[in-house]
Amino acid sequence: MLTIECNNGAMSENRLQTAMDNWAPRFTANGVEASDLPRITAAAGDWSGWCAAWSAVASEYEEMGREALEAGATVSAGEHLARAATYYHFGKFLFTPDREAMIAAHRSAVTCLTDSLPHLDPPGRRIEVPYEGSVLPGILRMPDGAPRPLPVVMLFPGLDSTKEELRMVEESMLARGLATFAVDGPGQGEAEYSLAIEPAYEKAGSAVIDRLQAENGIDPARIGVWGVSLGGYYAARMVAGDSRIKAAVSLSGPYDLGDSWERLPSLTREAFRERSKAPDDEAARLRASDLSLRGRMAAAKAPLLVIVGKRDRLFDWREGMRIAEEAGGPAETILLEEGNHGCANLIWHHRPQSADFLARHLIG
Repeated sequence: MLTIECNNGAMSENRLQTAMDNWAPRFTANGVEASDLPRITAAAGDWSGWCAAWSAVASEYEEMGREALEAGATVSAGEHLARAATYYHFGKFLFTPDREAMIAAHRSAVTCLTDSLPHLDPPGRRIEVPYEGSVLPGILRMPDGAPRPLPVVMLFPGLDSTKEELRMVEESMLARGLATFAVDGPGQGEAEYSLAIEPAYEKAGSAVIDRLQAENGIDPARIGVWGVSLGGYYAARMVAGDSRIKAAVSLSGPYDLGDSWERLPSLTREAFRERSKAPDDEAARLRASDLSLRGRMAAAKAPLLVIVGKRDRLFDWREGMRIAEEAGGPAETILLEEGNHGCANLIWHHRPQSADFLARHLIG
């Protein structure tokens, strides 16, 4: 339930509380220290201070990372800078009151992640995929010691997510011998400024596949996809729209975003309006209806795993079950009775299973 605050006699949504109610487990599941959350929210005070509070703590980790680099402690440097990138990202992820502050936090997130890449284990490499006059930036990581060429899993973030948030998901795939490519698609992360959200995501995803198939050390015949939230919709679109996908995981993805529009927090609706380049709220609602899997899933022939939680406040869990039911190929489901959106509160009940599913079908 959303808490309500009184502002000059008018009732309005307490956005700081909304963010914590909906996404606190997500923060800790993706690399945020639990002990940092109370001091971040206390420093924020209200939603207007959200970005600054996260950025302040992010800068602490960034400073530790820069100092570690100067001292030659590269492992620590990679850890600190990657964590700083995650914090800067969460400062930016749904923040609209101050666009300049949001962009500054995002720029710092990108810089910190990029600087961390050579020092991660295994290291990462930035690749920019040309697309419609712009680029889709992504991070390729390849597990050490695994026989080449490697299967690769494309990782699709959600509406308010970016590649900077997916490091923990990468780790679960890498540990099983899978290469990963976390990518900002149209309307996401670095691509949100030049490209609008693309309902037919197979267009962008196919461009990414073309690039990965040309990458030395990657097996062009063993490509999978994993996506969360709106990225779960993208993953389903991909497996239905490009036969080169050999296995897919859709985590808490909508079947039809328009059907869920009224359930979404105002923060999420605002983010969709901006990132879909819609001129107003009504246009955004209509564009949301374009993100639909109706009549498409029968073409999905590759193995598909759909994960949903019954306590998801954004997308009804039955939408995910419908994705699996309409799939034209083998489909498995994980239904978590207490799972929230993204099932971030039950991460160990599905993240290892997702990686195992992809490894089973891409490695054998």
